[in-house]
Amino acid sequence: MITIKKVTTKADYKAFVKFPFKIYKDSKYWVPPIISQELATFDAKKNPIFNDAEATLFLAYKDSTVVGRVAGIINWLEVKDQNIQKMRFGWFDFIDDLEVSKALIDEVVKIGMENSLDYTEGPVGFSNLDKVGVMTQGFDQVSNMIAWYNHEYYIKHYEALGFKVEKKYSESRFPFKNVKPEFFFKAQELIKRRYKLTPLKFTKTSQVMPYVDRMFDLFNESYASLSSFVAITDIQKAYFKKKFISFINPEYIKFVVDKDDNLVAFAIVMPRFAAALQKMNGKLLPVGFLKLLKAKKESKDVMFYLIGVHPDYQNKGVHAVIFNEYYNTFTEKGIQTCYRTPELEDNEAIHKIWKHFDPEVYVRRCTYKKVL
Repeated sequence: MITIKKVTTKADYKAFVKFPFKIYKDSKYWVPPIISQELATFDAKKNPIFNDAEATLFLAYKDSTVVGRVAGIINWLEVKDQNIQKMRFGWFDFIDDLEVSKALIDEVVKIGMENSLDYTEGPVGFSNLDKVGVMTQGFDQVSNMIAWYNHEYYIKHYEALGFKVEKKYSESRFPFKNVKPEFFFKAQELIKRRYKLTPLKFTKTSQVMPYVDRMFDLFNESYASLSSFVAITDIQKAYFKKKFISFINPEYIKFVVDKDDNLVAFAIVMPRFAAALQKMNGKLLPVGFLKLLKAKKESKDVMFYLIGVHPDYQNKGVHAVIFNEYYNTFTEKGIQTCYRTPELEDNEAIHKIWKHFDPEVYVRRCTYKKVL
């Protein structure tokens, strides 16, 4: 018999966050989240997304044992401002038992119908900076800290529950040796002269901070045309600044400005923390934080997290300036492999800028949709 319980207590939240540690404990490919960060994500006092969104978390029990979890999410900026009547859901994990997955998704559907929403889609997070998609290919590949890993049986559950594929994503990688500077060196010199652009170099996080708010503004502008995009609010900017920027090597953050110091392009690359996170097993203390610092300093693999170009400068080759800056930095650091985060398969613009590097798609994923 399946029992569904709404998450309300500290013990419930810990059980919710720790459930994946149970079903993936024997996996060589799952990368554990940092438990304290996951708990903070669902803390309305710490995460400003709750000013504009709400989340209801559920746990599924079978014989007093947790066997599944799900978060039902409504982003009211999306619903009210964009008139997208969507019930989101994420953090959807379960044992291979259709009764469990159905009981959990029924709770999500119920909330959506109570709020007169048109459909539910997931797995997604609160915003575009959260994890997205269920894996459909690449189960034998080590995951990363900014994407969900899942068992292969998840797919048959979505199909059995009446979901249809909504959006498709792919994750790619390429060896750094594939990067040939002749594809962008001359172009970037011409582009800098033509548009009077200057790339900014950073060696300290304190140098980055004055530009971060402008970066998020540019992120909102450059990604606005993509499906399911929800803009980052001012209060969220401060939250993400505190949460992410200190984890990123300042030399891996690249900005391009015009003659008036207006930000026209940005890119953020992170060390690939997968191996360190697997060793930490979700715990920052007592030595987990040191493992992260070691990976930050020594990792020879990197992940392109975000890249954005102002609409006025798109299709003008500005990405060549960014690539040239990274080529110099990665050469100095001895980087071996470059990874890309999940990208919409219909985002032709982003795919075109990587084509010269001969990237290999190693993971595919998608979101699923169900009409309410």
